[in-house]
Amino acid sequence: MIFIVILIISFALQSFFPWWVVIVVSFATCGIIGKTGKISFWQPFLAILVLWTGMALYKSMPNHHLLASRVAEMFGLKVWPAILAVTAIIGGLVAGISGLCGYYFRKSTITSKAKS
Repeated sequence: MIFIVILIISFALQSFFPWWVVIVVSFATCGIIGKTGKISFWQPFLAILVLWTGMALYKSMPNHHLLASRVAEMFGLKVWPAILAVTAIIGGLVAGISGLCGYYFRKSTITSKAKS
């Protein structure tokens, strides 16, 4: 459930906003419907990994990966799939950490309200 929500909302919002909108989406989604810390990290991680890999391939295939190959070469990588993997993993980590923060933020606010 979290995977699909993050995937759809991030896809829609990244058309109009900067790349870091995935941070807000992951934080809010896992803050609202996150079940455990493990789920709140891995679901956003995988959702953004899949989204960014798919979008990168969609943008890169029409030009036969020319730009991706040149960017990979700038970073000292030999093949374009390496830069694709690095990009997707970084996006996934950002989203995963944000989702985990959202889950623990909700958990800490609920716990502190219960103690008061």
